[in-house]
Amino acid sequence: MATKKKQVLELAILGALSNGEAHGYELRRRAVALLGAVRTLSFGSLYPALVELTSIGFLESDSTGALPRGANPRARIVYRLTADGKERLSDLLGQAGPNTWEDDAFPLRVALFGNTEQKVRVRILEGRKHRLEERLENLRESMVRGRERVDVWTLELQKHSEEAVEREVRWLSELIEEEKP
Repeated sequence: MATKKKQVLELAILGALSNGEAHGYELRRRAVALLGAVRTLSFGSLYPALVELTSIGFLESDSTGALPRGANPRARIVYRLTADGKERLSDLLGQAGPNTWEDDAFPLRVALFGNTEQKVRVRILEGRKHRLEERLENLRESMVRGRERVDVWTLELQKHSEEAVEREVRWLSELIEEEKP
C-alpha cells in the first residue's frame, strides 16, 4: 500500500480491527466511523484492501460456516489482525510526520488517539495547528488581494472558510494545552 489514500485505508482497517475481529460489513461500519461522517468507504475499495493486507500477512481470515444458497461469501469471512498486523498498526500510530496532520488523514488519526502515545498526539496536533495557521494566513492574503475582483457570495464563502479554520485552530490549541504536562 503506497499512495496516501491507500495508507489512510490501511490505517482505518487495522485500527478498526484493533478492537476485535469482524466480517466485511461490520469492518466497513467500524472503518467509516473512524474515517468520519464525510468520508465514504465502498466495498469496492474495502475488499481489495483486505485481500492485499491478508496477502502481506497483516490480517488473517476465516470462513464462518455454511452459506445459504445465493448468499454473498464475503459476508461470512471474518478478519482479524495478525501479530505482524498489530506491529504494523503500532508503527503507523507512532508516526507523526506531515502526512498525519493533512486533511485526509487527520480525522482518522484523532479517532485513534486512544491508542496513540501522548508525545505523538501532541506532535500531530501541533503539526496540524501550524498547517492551519499557514492556510489561514494564505486565505487572508488571498481575500485582501481579491476583494475587488470577486462578488459578494464568493466573499461570504471566503469568510466562512476563514471562520472555520480559526475555529479549528482554537480547538487544536485547547487540545494541545490539555495534552501537555
